[in-house]
Amino acid sequence: MRRIPGGRTAALSLMLAACLAGAPAQSADVEVAGVRVPDSLSEGGRALVLNGAGVRTKFVVKVYVAALYATAKSSDAAALVNSEEPRRMRLLLLRDVDSKSLDGALQDGLRDNTSAQELAELKAPAARLSALMAEIGAVREGDVVDLDFDARGVAVTDNGKLRGRIDSPTFARALLRVWLGEKPAQASLKKALLGG
Repeated sequence: MRRIPGGRTAALSLMLAACLAGAPAQSADVEVAGVRVPDSLSEGGRALVLNGAGVRTKFVVKVYVAALYATAKSSDAAALVNSEEPRRMRLLLLRDVDSKSLDGALQDGLRDNTSAQELAELKAPAARLSALMAEIGAVREGDVVDLDFDARGVAVTDNGKLRGRIDSPTFARALLRVWLGEKPAQASLKKALLGG
């Protein structure tokens, strides 16, 4: 190392070491129900951070781990639902589920959190969701289903394979309310997704 006038070599070395020590470590993924959940993802070139994650149970059976990602953490469900920024709901399956059961649960959630009038207006996008779920077919333990929300609507991906898009911002908001609405699929899961 070149000697710096005034004997500042040691001081600069200490500053460099301090800076390196303060550098961010490798991702601090979390574990939920024995499943590793990444603390960040990338969608469309945008970094998404883990907002929260929890387990969806039905009749005491663990069905999937849900992880919500957003561009910035928020505990405000309405803000997350109504945002035009990218968001991702990742479902990590803990058991085998047939597509009809998965779609049925999503359709039930839509009905529970959407007015009858709005639901009638969303009949075509809801039918498109059913078709995409049917295309996925049965999901197996360990499979990953991603629902990517943006200003235009929602894209459906399973195990990294894009199945299709539903270009309806209104439907995208309604679908996200399945987990974050006034009558969520599971209150404890909603709380976990909001970082609680």
